[in-house]
Parts: sequence; C-alpha cells; structure tokens
Amino acid sequence: MSTPVRHDWTRAEVDALFNLPFSDLMFQAQTVHRANFDPNEVQVSTLCSIKTGACPEDCKYCPQSARYDTGLEKEKLMKVEAVIEEAKAAKAGGATRFCMGAAWRSPKKKDMPYVTSMVKGVKELGLETCMTLGMVSEDQAQELSDAGLDYYNHNLDTSPEFYGDIITTRTYQDRLDTLGNVRAAGMKVCSGGIVGMGEGQKDRVGLLHQLATMQQHPESVPVNMLVRVEGTPLAQEEDLDPFDFIRTIAVARIIMPKSHVRLSAGREEMNDQLQSLAFLAGANSIFYGEKLLTTANPKKNKDMMLFDRLGINPEKYETEQDEEEQEQAVMASIEEAKNDQFFYNAAK
Repeated sequence: MSTPVRHDWTRAEVDALFNLPFSDLMFQAQTVHRANFDPNEVQVSTLCSIKTGACPEDCKYCPQSARYDTGLEKEKLMKVEAVIEEAKAAKAGGATRFCMGAAWRSPKKKDMPYVTSMVKGVKELGLETCMTLGMVSEDQAQELSDAGLDYYNHNLDTSPEFYGDIITTRTYQDRLDTLGNVRAAGMKVCSGGIVGMGEGQKDRVGLLHQLATMQQHPESVPVNMLVRVEGTPLAQEEDLDPFDFIRTIAVARIIMPKSHVRLSAGREEMNDQLQSLAFLAGANSIFYGEKLLTTANPKKNKDMMLFDRLGINPEKYETEQDEEEQEQAVMASIEEAKNDQFFYNAAK
C-alpha cells in the first residue's frame, strides 16, 4: 500500500523525524520507499554544462560566480549539435534523463531559441529532458514547456532563515516564483538544496519543510553535499557529519514519499558505504558521469560496479519512438536549427 501524500507537515514533525534513533529513522524511510518505488531501481541522469562561468550571482558555494577567483575558464554557449552529441553519449552510457545547465541569472530573450532547440533535439533522442537556467518568467517557462521540456531544476538551497547568509543577489521568493512559473506551465519540478554549508539541523528541517508543504511536491528532490572549491567563501567549511547527511535523505523520503530523491553533488567524496546507506535511506536517483557542471563526479564504470554489487538496476524510461525514428527526428531538428548563430558569447 502506497503512503498517503501530505502537504501539511509542521516543522515540529519534521524535526522529530530528524531526532529519531538512527535505526528507527532508516526503518521508517525504507518502509515508505518500498511502498512507493522499486527499492532496487535508481533513476540515472547526466548533467551537461551548456554555458559555463561568468554568472553575476553571489552564491557562496558556486565556482561559476564571476565574483570569485576559482580558476574556472568561462565558456560560450554550446552549439546545439554539440549538446545533442553529449546527449547521445549519455544515453549510450545508460542515462535516461539529460539535464542541461547554464550559468545565468536568467536567460535573455535572445537565448531562448537556442535552448528550446536543445530541448527538442534531446527529447527526440528518447531521453527525458531537464534544464536549469536560473530564474524564468511565466512566458519563458511556457516557451520551454512548449518545446517539450520535462523538468526544470531550481533549487531552494537551504532554509528561508539561512538563505541570506549564502546568497544576496536574489531572494528566496524569487526562487519560489520561478518554481510557480514552472508549475503553471505544466512542467515537472526538480528542487532541493545543499547541506554542509554551515547550516544547523533547524535549517535542514526548514528546507525540507518548505519543499514538503508545497501544493505539489517536487517530482525530483536533489540533496547536494557541499563541494568545497578554492576561491569560494565556503572553501574552508567544516565537513558535515555523514549521519546528518543520511538523515536528510531519509527525512526527505518520508515526507515526500512519491518524489525521486537524488543523491547529487558531493558523491566524488563519498565512499561506497556512504552511498549505499543513502540508497537504503531512500535515495533513488543519481547524476551519472565524470563531471557535475564544473565539479568532479564518480566515473561511470565505478557507479555501475557499485550498482552491480548492490543488485541495483537503472530505472527505465519508456518512449514511443524506436531508435531509427529517434535518429531521423534528431537529424531533422539539427538541420532545421543549423547556422553559425548557435555559437555565441552568452555572457555578453
């Protein structure tokens, strides 16, 4: 029997879950997980940075901010054809969802034809599509939806109370407004946060409470462990207790029972035992590949070796097109979009 979905969680209830004895919390999370998902399947996504660096925001964790000297090379917006090739490789490697990220505060009007062409091309490969482009307006969200975008990622990052200690260039409400625009356009929401930024348990409670009391839970909830990058203000932040990280995964699973909970950034620094514990706590999605935008991620074969040891299978994504139809559609899309303007300096 699947677990009823609640949207009326109180902070006290969420805090009480965090404070359960660890074995009791894990048992509850595993029970909820098994009631709603195949416990031995994990959804596999690949993330591609379609435009890197020169972001005007001041997010203290982010090496792509133009405000910090992290040695990151700025890159122009990728050609549509190059993105499609990356998506083909991701699919061949076992990914079922292809996520595209651009380091923008928000896309400009001139950017939209390029990103919508990317969506159409990746969609025609038979992959689920996801994008993260910063804040989007109602019109931009609708344009992405009309192009066939399945998911839009926009993380809340942390609790409303701690948010101002991490970011000052956009408000918490700005983030909520973008998620509202995404929902109104009919797309699925991918939204979670980052732990290990110096926040306390009350902030992890606040983040998950904010997500779990939305009118509709995010279909995908990424839980990121801070990746400390030299040059960013959080480069010297202390390690988060691994059990606090697992508790965050488990509580997310319990209070958002039908959402995919994604084990996201920070996996490169997690050993197999910690990742396995995260799967046991209810994580059932990962980013797959050797890089997450600009930071390292475990190598593909290492993930598949761990899956094999644990008896985990990649989750399937059903598509109505066969391989030949997908190839024809992709080539037609590329030919339609092909011109030199698909490679320009998006930082300007």
